[in-house]
This record gives sequence, structure tokens and C-alpha cells, in this order.
Amino acid sequence: MPFEEKRTWILGAAAVVSYAIYLVVVLIRARHDALTMVAYVWPLLWAVAGSIAASVVATIVVSLASRDRDRKDQRDREIDRAGAQVGNAFVVLDAVVALLLALADGDRFWIANVIYLGFTLSAVVGAVAKIVAYRRGLWPW
Repeated sequence: MPFEEKRTWILGAAAVVSYAIYLVVVLIRARHDALTMVAYVWPLLWAVAGSIAASVVATIVVSLASRDRDRKDQRDREIDRAGAQVGNAFVVLDAVVALLLALADGDRFWIANVIYLGFTLSAVVGAVAKIVAYRRGLWPW
């Protein structure tokens, strides 16, 4: 497995795990209060920071164990570009939904969570697109 594919697995897994932990923490806190009344800011910040830290540490560990970490060929660059384009579509969709919520005077809880969900979906869907491209080749379009 190429180093870039390993890195993609790490980033996708970190996004899924950190978001799942965040959801569990927020839902546990919401047992006795309305969801919009939950203290979500620190869990969200810790989830994002934890995801970044875990992915950096895991990438360093995999990098030290890989011999091909410095080799990034044309195929890797094309797969990275295509996966980023797929993931960026979710960032745009997320921004539109967050904007609509803000225009409708939505609660800050929902706006923040839509943005975080959009970033997570972008990372996960982009990673899945890259992994599929590594396994099956780039799609013709």
C-alpha cells in the first residue's frame, strides 16, 4: 500500500472517530437538557484538536515505518486532486446550509454542528474517493 493511501486511511479514520466521540459526549450531556442547551463548544474544539493530533502522530509513525514516504508520483497527485474535489463539494454544501441557518436565525448550536458535520463529511467522502481511486483506478471523467 502506498504511503499516501495509508495517510488517507489515517485522515479518514481520525475524522470518523473524533466526530463519533463528539456525538457521544454531546448526546450524553443532552440527556437532561434540550440539545441546543448543551455545552458543546469545548467538546467540539477537543474533537477537532484530537483529530488533528491523532492524525499527525499516526502519520509520523507510519512515515517512520514506510520506505516510500518521500515518493509521490503523478498518480498520487491526480488521486489527491480528484479526492479533494469530491470532498470540497461537501464543504460548499455545508456552507450553504450553514448560511441558510444563519439567515433563518438558527441557533448557534445547529450552525456550528452543521459546519463540523460538513468538514467531517468532506474529510470522509474525500478519503473514500481517494481509497477507491487507489484500489480501482481513477474514474474516467
